[in-house]
This record gives sequence, C-alpha cells and structure tokens, in this order.
Amino acid sequence: MMPAPERDLVGYGATPPNPNWPNNARLALNFVLNYEEGSEYSIGDGDGLSDSSLVEMPGSPVARGERDLAAESMFEYGSRVGFWRLMRIFAERDMPMTIYACALALERNRAAADAILSAGHDICCHGWRWVEHFKLTEAEERAHIRRAIDSLKRIFGERPLGWYCRYGPSVNTRRLLLEEGGFLYDSDSYNDELPYYVTVMSRPHLVIPYTLANNDVKYSSSNFGTGEDFFVYLKESFDLLYEEGRTAPKMMNVGMHMRLLGHPGRASGLIRFIDYVTSKPDVWICKRIDLARHWLDHHPYRGEAHAGSSY
Repeated sequence: MMPAPERDLVGYGATPPNPNWPNNARLALNFVLNYEEGSEYSIGDGDGLSDSSLVEMPGSPVARGERDLAAESMFEYGSRVGFWRLMRIFAERDMPMTIYACALALERNRAAADAILSAGHDICCHGWRWVEHFKLTEAEERAHIRRAIDSLKRIFGERPLGWYCRYGPSVNTRRLLLEEGGFLYDSDSYNDELPYYVTVMSRPHLVIPYTLANNDVKYSSSNFGTGEDFFVYLKESFDLLYEEGRTAPKMMNVGMHMRLLGHPGRASGLIRFIDYVTSKPDVWICKRIDLARHWLDHHPYRGEAHAGSSY
C-alpha cells in the first residue's frame, strides 16, 4: 500500500462548530475583488509570453513569445473600467469587500490604490505578481513574498495580514509565510465552508478557505454568459446556506475579477445578488480580516485536531 499523502479528507465531518457569527448571523458573506491587472505575465516584463488567462478569448491565438495586444487590452479594461464600476457598486450600497492585491499591479495604478484605501476595503496579499507560486523555486518564492509585503506596506501604510496565491500554493508556501511572520491567515484552500487551523512547524495557523465555485471565473471555464447566470448561481448557493444557517451557520465567498465581472452585462447580475442578500436579515457581510479576527477570538486553537493539512 502506498503511503497516504498529507491531506485531511475528514475535516469537521457531521459536527461542524457553530461559528457564533456577530449578532447570531445565519451566514457570513465575504466579497473578494481580485486586483491582478498589470502584474500578469507579459513580454514587457521579461516573461517571454503574454498572459491570456480569464479574458474574453481564453487560449491565445498569438504564438508564444509574441505580444498578444488583444489580451493585454482585455486586462487593461479591468483596471481602466471594470475596477471603477465595481467600486461604485459597493460604494453606493456602503458595503465592504476584500481586495486580493497583486502588489505590482497596484504600484502601476496608484489612483486605484488610493480609492481602495479611501473606501476602507481590506487587503489580502495576492503576491508580488500574478504568477503561479508552484512554478517558483523556494528562493524565488521567498523573495516574491517579501517583495509583495514591502510594496503593499508602502502603498497602504501597513502590511497585509492575509495571503492568497494564484490558483494554488506550492508545497513551500505556507511554511514560508510562517517563516516570514505577520500573517494572520491564508486562503490557499477550497476545502471547507468554515475557517480551520493547521499545524505548521509545530505552530497553529489559520486557514480561511476561498472558492472557485461562487466565482466569476465560470465565465471563462463554463457556460456562464449573462449577468442572470451569475445571479442565479449565487442566489441558489446563498439560499441553501442561509437555510442551513438556522442550525449550522457557515460562510460564503464570492470571487470577482475586474476584467470579467466589470463588464456591464455581468455586473448587472452582481447588483441583483447584492440587493437580494441585503434584503435578508441575519447576514453578516464582512471583510476577510473580520472573519480571521472573529475566528481567532472566538475559536482559538486548543491543540485538538482540525480540518485541513499543513502541506
């Protein structure tokens, strides 16, 4: 028999803890805006390729090694137009969200950084650049983490307290985060609907799982085509979690990308969903840092087994 990989396939099982959300909310809801535009792979940054991920024509027809000017302009739409539309939607409803911030991208658009700071949205570090950390050497990854922290601290006046990789971490990421110090949590996991602890280097570490399900990436990876598609999927997810929240409250993430959801025919679905959930009582719409601090305060690590793996 082969040795089992370092995974936890059990988690909380049939008896998840009651999170005791503020005001006895039945559901904690966190909106996440991925700010990546300007930090993706590009010929101009010496990467030898143009990134064409999560754009209107996935799978670039341009030969690798040549600039894909169309894909570049689709990324630019996100920071030039989509960002401001999504910011207005949340500002008009006085709602918080979390920014998954690629440091280089925000260095290249300080007006956007200033708007995020002024709005009071919280920052979760999304890396120095929008690149896959599992493709980096350990030394490269360590340098990227340090550079991202330093950059975001200069931009926002304080260091980020959360972390999330592009798609998934390397086998070294979580250990490097703890070696770096200062992070309250990471979100490099998709395996639960509640936060949990793992043990890394004999130390507890908080994980707040994210989602690729309640996420506008489905416009590129599935048959989503309209704002209605996005609204219906989010509503059905919300309704079930909200009903289950009578006895077993959970959390719900919503992932957003400026170059995808920022288009009007898709943003319309986001508006419908926000207006729907704000009509419901007992929903805690929060920042990611709020989730982390609540869990650390109300569910401190006690040494018992928790869901997740340390990898």
